[in-house]
Amino acid sequence: MLKVLVLSLIGGYIFSLLHIPIPWMLGPIVIVMLAQFIYKGPLKWSGQMRDLGVVMAGTVIGVQFNINLLGMMSSILFYMITLNIILIGGSIGIAYLTGKWAKIPMKTAILGAIPGGLGQIIVFAEEEKVKEIGVISYFQVIRLLLVVVFVPFIVAGQVMSKQPTDAKLTISLVLLIALAWVCSHLTERIHLPVAFFITPIILLITLQLTTPMTMPKVPGIVMDVAQLLIGAHIGLMLKPSMIKLPGRVLIGGIFSAFALIALAFGSSFLMSFALDTTLATSFLSTAPGGIDQMVLLADAVNAEVSLVSMFQMFRLLFIFVLIIPLMKMFYRWREKKGIVYTQESS
Repeated sequence: MLKVLVLSLIGGYIFSLLHIPIPWMLGPIVIVMLAQFIYKGPLKWSGQMRDLGVVMAGTVIGVQFNINLLGMMSSILFYMITLNIILIGGSIGIAYLTGKWAKIPMKTAILGAIPGGLGQIIVFAEEEKVKEIGVISYFQVIRLLLVVVFVPFIVAGQVMSKQPTDAKLTISLVLLIALAWVCSHLTERIHLPVAFFITPIILLITLQLTTPMTMPKVPGIVMDVAQLLIGAHIGLMLKPSMIKLPGRVLIGGIFSAFALIALAFGSSFLMSFALDTTLATSFLSTAPGGIDQMVLLADAVNAEVSLVSMFQMFRLLFIFVLIIPLMKMFYRWREKKGIVYTQESS
Protein backbone atom coordinates (compact mmCIF):
# COMPACT_ATOMS: atom_id res chain seq x y z
CA MET A 1 0.00 0.00 0.00
CA LEU A 2 2.95 2.32 0.68
CA LYS A 3 4.09 1.97 -2.94
CA VAL A 4 0.68 3.07 -4.22
CA LEU A 5 0.66 5.99 -1.78
CA VAL A 6 4.07 7.19 -2.99
CA LEU A 7 3.02 6.82 -6.64
CA SER A 8 -0.19 8.72 -5.92
CA LEU A 9 1.67 11.58 -4.22
CA ILE A 10 4.10 11.80 -7.16
CA GLY A 11 1.22 11.78 -9.67
CA GLY A 12 -0.76 14.40 -7.79
CA TYR A 13 2.26 16.67 -7.44
CA ILE A 14 3.19 16.42 -11.13
CA PHE A 15 -0.37 17.05 -12.28
CA SER A 16 -0.72 20.03 -9.93
CA LEU A 17 2.48 21.55 -11.37
CA LEU A 18 1.00 21.09 -14.86
CA HIS A 19 -2.27 22.79 -13.72
CA ILE A 20 -4.35 19.78 -14.82
CA PRO A 21 -7.94 19.72 -13.46
CA ILE A 22 -8.46 17.79 -10.17
CA PRO A 23 -4.73 16.91 -10.09
CA TRP A 24 -4.87 14.94 -6.84
CA MET A 25 -7.31 12.48 -8.37
CA LEU A 26 -6.20 12.37 -12.02
CA GLY A 27 -2.49 12.20 -11.10
CA PRO A 28 -2.85 9.07 -8.93
CA ILE A 29 -5.19 7.46 -11.48
CA VAL A 30 -2.77 7.85 -14.39
CA ILE A 31 0.49 7.09 -12.55
CA VAL A 32 -0.86 4.08 -10.61
CA MET A 33 -2.59 2.69 -13.72
CA LEU A 34 0.63 2.95 -15.77
CA ALA A 35 2.66 1.43 -12.93
CA GLN A 36 0.53 -1.72 -13.06
CA PHE A 37 1.67 -2.37 -16.62
CA ILE A 38 5.35 -1.68 -15.86
CA TYR A 39 5.92 -2.95 -12.33
CA LYS A 40 5.48 -6.72 -12.04
CA GLY A 41 5.16 -6.83 -8.27
CA PRO A 42 1.91 -6.49 -6.30
CA LEU A 43 0.29 -3.06 -5.98
CA LYS A 44 -2.44 -2.85 -3.36
CA TRP A 45 -4.70 -0.18 -1.91
CA SER A 46 -6.99 -0.69 1.05
CA GLY A 47 -10.70 -0.52 0.29
CA GLN A 48 -11.13 1.30 3.60
CA MET A 49 -8.83 4.09 2.39
CA ARG A 50 -11.05 4.54 -0.67
CA ASP A 51 -14.15 4.50 1.55
CA LEU A 52 -12.58 7.13 3.81
CA GLY A 53 -11.98 9.36 0.79
CA VAL A 54 -15.61 8.95 -0.27
CA VAL A 55 -16.83 9.74 3.27
CA MET A 56 -14.65 12.86 3.35
CA ALA A 57 -16.07 14.01 0.00
CA GLY A 58 -19.63 13.28 1.12
CA THR A 59 -19.12 15.15 4.40
CA VAL A 60 -17.79 18.22 2.62
CA ILE A 61 -20.74 18.18 0.19
CA GLY A 62 -23.13 17.82 3.12
CA VAL A 63 -21.52 20.73 4.98
CA GLN A 64 -21.78 22.95 1.90
CA PHE A 65 -25.16 21.64 0.69
CA ASN A 66 -27.61 24.30 -0.49
CA ILE A 67 -30.67 23.58 1.67
CA ASN A 68 -32.83 25.83 -0.55
CA LEU A 69 -32.67 23.19 -3.29
CA LEU A 70 -34.85 20.88 -1.19
CA GLY A 71 -37.74 23.31 -1.62
CA MET A 72 -37.33 23.07 -5.39
CA MET A 73 -37.53 19.27 -5.51
CA SER A 74 -41.04 19.23 -7.02
CA SER A 75 -39.93 21.32 -10.00
CA ILE A 76 -36.57 19.55 -10.39
CA LEU A 77 -38.00 16.02 -10.13
CA PHE A 78 -39.53 16.10 -13.62
CA TYR A 79 -36.16 16.89 -15.20
CA MET A 80 -34.41 14.26 -13.08
CA ILE A 81 -36.80 11.58 -14.34
CA THR A 82 -36.68 12.82 -17.95
CA LEU A 83 -32.88 12.94 -18.11
CA ASN A 84 -32.57 9.51 -16.53
CA ILE A 85 -35.02 8.00 -19.04
CA ILE A 86 -32.94 9.53 -21.84
CA LEU A 87 -29.68 8.23 -20.35
CA ILE A 88 -30.94 4.71 -19.56
CA GLY A 89 -32.79 4.43 -22.88
CA GLY A 90 -29.68 5.60 -24.71
CA SER A 91 -27.55 3.13 -22.73
CA ILE A 92 -29.73 0.25 -23.89
CA GLY A 93 -29.52 1.45 -27.50
CA ILE A 94 -25.73 1.75 -27.26
CA ALA A 95 -25.58 -1.70 -25.65
CA TYR A 96 -27.58 -3.17 -28.55
CA LEU A 97 -25.16 -1.74 -31.14
CA THR A 98 -22.09 -2.69 -29.11
CA GLY A 99 -23.36 -6.21 -28.44
CA LYS A 100 -24.03 -6.85 -32.12
CA TRP A 101 -20.61 -5.59 -33.22
CA ALA A 102 -18.55 -7.06 -30.38
CA LYS A 103 -20.49 -10.35 -30.52
CA ILE A 104 -21.43 -10.43 -26.84
CA PRO A 105 -24.83 -11.38 -25.36
CA MET A 106 -27.39 -8.57 -25.09
CA LYS A 107 -27.74 -8.98 -21.32
CA THR A 108 -23.96 -8.63 -20.90
CA ALA A 109 -23.85 -5.56 -23.14
CA ILE A 110 -26.67 -3.87 -21.19
CA LEU A 111 -25.07 -4.56 -17.81
CA GLY A 112 -21.79 -3.20 -19.16
CA ALA A 113 -23.40 -0.01 -20.46
CA ILE A 114 -25.77 0.96 -17.63
CA PRO A 115 -24.03 3.75 -15.66
CA GLY A 116 -24.55 2.31 -12.17
CA GLY A 117 -22.21 1.25 -9.40
CA LEU A 118 -19.77 -1.46 -10.48
CA GLY A 119 -20.25 -3.52 -7.33
CA GLN A 120 -24.03 -3.60 -7.55
CA ILE A 121 -24.00 -4.36 -11.28
CA ILE A 122 -21.59 -7.28 -10.75
CA VAL A 123 -23.74 -8.68 -7.92
CA PHE A 124 -26.80 -8.51 -10.19
CA ALA A 125 -24.88 -10.21 -13.03
CA GLU A 126 -23.82 -13.03 -10.70
CA GLU A 127 -27.42 -13.47 -9.49
CA GLU A 128 -28.52 -13.73 -13.12
CA LYS A 129 -25.77 -16.30 -13.76
CA VAL A 130 -24.17 -14.16 -16.47
CA LYS A 131 -20.93 -15.83 -17.57
CA GLU A 132 -19.17 -12.78 -18.98
CA ILE A 133 -18.40 -11.08 -15.63
CA GLY A 134 -14.96 -10.02 -16.90
CA VAL A 135 -16.50 -8.25 -19.91
CA ILE A 136 -18.99 -6.38 -17.71
CA SER A 137 -16.20 -5.34 -15.32
CA TYR A 138 -14.09 -4.08 -18.24
CA PHE A 139 -16.97 -2.07 -19.75
CA GLN A 140 -17.80 -0.47 -16.40
CA VAL A 141 -14.17 0.27 -15.48
CA ILE A 142 -13.13 1.65 -18.88
CA ARG A 143 -16.19 3.94 -18.89
CA LEU A 144 -15.35 5.24 -15.43
CA LEU A 145 -11.71 5.82 -16.36
CA LEU A 146 -12.54 7.61 -19.63
CA VAL A 147 -15.19 9.77 -17.95
CA VAL A 148 -12.84 10.74 -15.11
CA VAL A 149 -9.96 11.48 -17.50
CA PHE A 150 -11.82 13.31 -20.30
CA VAL A 151 -14.72 15.09 -18.57
CA PRO A 152 -12.45 17.40 -16.50
CA PHE A 153 -10.94 18.82 -19.68
CA ILE A 154 -14.41 19.35 -21.19
CA VAL A 155 -15.74 21.34 -18.23
CA ALA A 156 -12.51 22.99 -17.03
CA GLY A 157 -12.90 25.94 -19.37
CA GLN A 158 -16.59 26.48 -18.67
CA VAL A 159 -16.28 28.19 -15.27
CA MET A 160 -13.69 29.97 -13.21
CA SER A 161 -11.53 27.78 -11.03
CA LYS A 162 -12.44 27.67 -7.37
CA GLN A 163 -10.65 30.33 -5.37
CA PRO A 164 -8.32 29.01 -2.67
CA THR A 165 -9.68 29.23 0.87
CA ASP A 166 -7.83 30.26 4.01
CA ALA A 167 -10.00 27.97 6.17
CA LYS A 168 -8.20 25.83 8.75
CA LEU A 169 -8.90 22.21 9.62
CA THR A 170 -11.08 22.26 12.75
CA ILE A 171 -11.95 19.67 15.37
CA SER A 172 -15.65 20.04 14.50
CA LEU A 173 -15.01 19.04 10.86
CA VAL A 174 -12.89 16.05 11.93
CA LEU A 175 -15.65 14.94 14.33
CA LEU A 176 -18.27 15.27 11.58
CA ILE A 177 -16.14 13.11 9.25
CA ALA A 178 -15.73 10.53 12.05
CA LEU A 179 -19.49 10.52 12.74
CA ALA A 180 -20.21 10.15 9.01
CA TRP A 181 -17.72 7.24 8.86
CA VAL A 182 -19.50 5.38 11.66
CA CYS A 183 -22.99 6.04 10.23
CA SER A 184 -21.86 4.96 6.76
CA HIS A 185 -20.79 1.56 8.11
CA LEU A 186 -24.26 1.17 9.63
CA THR A 187 -26.11 2.08 6.42
CA GLU A 188 -23.82 -0.18 4.39
CA ARG A 189 -25.17 -3.10 6.44
CA ILE A 190 -28.69 -2.36 5.16
CA HIS A 191 -27.28 -2.23 1.60
CA LEU A 192 -27.84 1.49 0.96
CA PRO A 193 -26.39 2.20 -2.54
CA VAL A 194 -23.08 4.11 -2.35
CA ALA A 195 -23.50 4.24 1.44
CA PHE A 196 -20.17 5.93 2.13
CA PHE A 197 -21.13 8.91 -0.05
CA ILE A 198 -24.89 9.26 0.41
CA THR A 199 -24.91 8.73 4.19
CA PRO A 200 -22.70 11.75 5.07
CA ILE A 201 -24.82 14.00 2.84
CA ILE A 202 -28.09 12.83 4.41
CA LEU A 203 -26.55 13.12 7.90
CA LEU A 204 -25.29 16.67 7.38
CA ILE A 205 -28.51 17.86 5.73
CA THR A 206 -30.46 16.40 8.68
CA LEU A 207 -28.19 18.19 11.16
CA GLN A 208 -28.63 21.48 9.31
CA LEU A 209 -32.43 21.12 9.26
CA THR A 210 -32.91 19.93 12.85
CA THR A 211 -30.18 21.67 14.88
CA PRO A 212 -28.83 25.23 15.22
CA MET A 213 -25.35 23.87 14.53
CA THR A 214 -23.10 26.08 12.40
CA MET A 215 -21.33 24.13 9.68
CA PRO A 216 -17.50 24.45 9.72
CA LYS A 217 -15.55 25.87 6.81
CA VAL A 218 -13.64 23.37 4.71
CA PRO A 219 -9.92 23.79 3.87
CA GLY A 220 -8.85 22.75 0.38
CA ILE A 221 -6.52 20.06 1.76
CA VAL A 222 -9.55 17.95 2.77
CA MET A 223 -10.77 17.59 -0.79
CA ASP A 224 -7.20 17.04 -2.03
CA VAL A 225 -6.80 14.11 0.36
CA ALA A 226 -10.21 12.74 -0.68
CA GLN A 227 -9.17 12.97 -4.34
CA LEU A 228 -5.94 11.07 -3.68
CA LEU A 229 -7.60 8.29 -1.67
CA ILE A 230 -10.21 7.77 -4.40
CA GLY A 231 -7.81 8.24 -7.32
CA ALA A 232 -5.40 5.55 -6.08
CA HIS A 233 -8.30 3.09 -5.95
CA ILE A 234 -9.49 3.93 -9.47
CA GLY A 235 -5.95 3.62 -10.84
CA LEU A 236 -5.86 -0.01 -9.71
CA MET A 237 -9.24 -0.88 -11.23
CA LEU A 238 -8.00 -1.49 -14.79
CA LYS A 239 -6.17 -4.78 -14.40
CA PRO A 240 -3.59 -5.95 -16.99
CA SER A 241 -5.67 -9.14 -17.35
CA MET A 242 -8.54 -7.10 -18.80
CA ILE A 243 -6.39 -6.19 -21.80
CA LYS A 244 -6.36 -9.89 -22.74
CA LEU A 245 -10.03 -9.75 -23.76
CA PRO A 246 -10.85 -10.05 -27.49
CA GLY A 247 -10.06 -6.96 -29.56
CA ARG A 248 -13.70 -6.37 -30.49
CA VAL A 249 -14.65 -6.34 -26.81
CA LEU A 250 -11.87 -3.88 -25.95
CA ILE A 251 -12.90 -1.52 -28.76
CA GLY A 252 -16.58 -2.03 -27.95
CA GLY A 253 -16.00 -0.92 -24.35
CA ILE A 254 -14.26 2.26 -25.48
CA PHE A 255 -16.99 2.98 -28.05
CA SER A 256 -19.70 2.43 -25.43
CA ALA A 257 -17.97 4.79 -23.00
CA PHE A 258 -17.52 7.62 -25.50
CA ALA A 259 -21.08 7.17 -26.81
CA LEU A 260 -22.44 7.53 -23.26
CA ILE A 261 -20.29 10.62 -22.67
CA ALA A 262 -21.65 12.13 -25.91
CA LEU A 263 -25.22 11.27 -24.89
CA ALA A 264 -24.75 12.88 -21.46
CA PHE A 265 -23.16 15.95 -23.06
CA GLY A 266 -26.11 16.33 -25.43
CA SER A 267 -28.71 15.88 -22.69
CA SER A 268 -26.87 18.39 -20.50
CA PHE A 269 -27.90 21.15 -22.92
CA LEU A 270 -31.54 20.29 -22.17
CA MET A 271 -30.90 20.62 -18.43
CA SER A 272 -28.90 23.81 -18.89
CA PHE A 273 -31.74 25.38 -20.90
CA ALA A 274 -34.55 24.17 -18.61
CA LEU A 275 -32.96 24.96 -15.25
CA ASP A 276 -30.73 27.86 -16.31
CA THR A 277 -27.56 26.19 -15.05
CA THR A 278 -24.02 26.44 -16.35
CA LEU A 279 -22.93 23.80 -18.84
CA ALA A 280 -20.40 22.52 -16.30
CA THR A 281 -23.12 21.95 -13.70
CA SER A 282 -25.53 20.30 -16.14
CA PHE A 283 -22.87 18.08 -17.76
CA LEU A 284 -21.50 16.88 -14.42
CA SER A 285 -25.08 16.21 -13.29
CA THR A 286 -25.68 13.90 -16.27
CA ALA A 287 -22.15 12.48 -16.83
CA PRO A 288 -22.06 8.65 -16.54
CA GLY A 289 -19.19 8.58 -14.08
CA GLY A 290 -18.95 7.70 -10.43
CA ILE A 291 -20.96 9.99 -8.19
CA ASP A 292 -18.00 10.78 -5.93
CA GLN A 293 -15.71 11.66 -8.86
CA MET A 294 -18.27 13.93 -10.53
CA VAL A 295 -18.96 15.76 -7.28
CA LEU A 296 -15.24 16.20 -6.59
CA LEU A 297 -14.86 17.66 -10.08
CA ALA A 298 -17.88 19.93 -9.55
CA ASP A 299 -16.27 21.24 -6.38
CA ALA A 300 -12.95 21.78 -8.18
CA VAL A 301 -14.44 23.84 -11.04
CA ASN A 302 -16.86 25.76 -8.78
CA ALA A 303 -20.00 24.25 -10.34
CA GLU A 304 -23.24 23.89 -8.34
CA VAL A 305 -22.14 20.95 -6.20
CA SER A 306 -25.49 20.48 -4.45
CA LEU A 307 -27.36 20.17 -7.75
CA VAL A 308 -24.76 17.77 -9.20
CA SER A 309 -25.04 15.65 -6.04
CA MET A 310 -28.84 15.52 -6.26
CA PHE A 311 -28.90 14.49 -9.93
CA GLN A 312 -26.15 11.89 -9.53
CA MET A 313 -27.74 10.38 -6.40
CA PHE A 314 -31.13 10.28 -8.08
CA ARG A 315 -29.67 8.41 -11.08
CA LEU A 316 -28.17 5.75 -8.84
CA LEU A 317 -31.39 5.33 -6.88
CA PHE A 318 -33.37 5.33 -10.17
CA ILE A 319 -31.20 2.47 -11.44
CA PHE A 320 -31.14 0.42 -8.23
CA VAL A 321 -34.75 0.96 -7.15
CA LEU A 322 -36.47 0.87 -10.56
CA ILE A 323 -34.29 -0.27 -13.48
CA ILE A 324 -32.58 -3.31 -11.92
CA PRO A 325 -35.85 -4.71 -10.44
CA LEU A 326 -37.53 -4.19 -13.83
CA MET A 327 -34.65 -6.03 -15.53
CA LYS A 328 -35.05 -8.91 -13.06
CA MET A 329 -38.78 -9.09 -13.80
CA PHE A 330 -38.15 -8.98 -17.55
CA TYR A 331 -35.56 -11.78 -17.52
CA ARG A 332 -37.74 -13.92 -15.22
CA TRP A 333 -40.68 -13.44 -17.61
CA ARG A 334 -38.52 -14.29 -20.61
CA GLU A 335 -37.18 -17.42 -18.91
CA LYS A 336 -40.71 -18.61 -18.08
CA LYS A 337 -41.83 -17.85 -21.62
CA GLY A 338 -38.87 -19.85 -22.96
CA ILE A 339 -39.72 -22.80 -20.72
CA VAL A 340 -43.37 -22.77 -21.80
CA TYR A 341 -42.33 -22.52 -25.47
CA THR A 342 -39.97 -25.50 -25.07
CA GLN A 343 -42.66 -27.61 -23.38
CA GLU A 344 -45.18 -26.81 -26.11
CA SER A 345 -42.68 -27.66 -28.82
CA SER A 346 -41.94 -31.04 -27.29
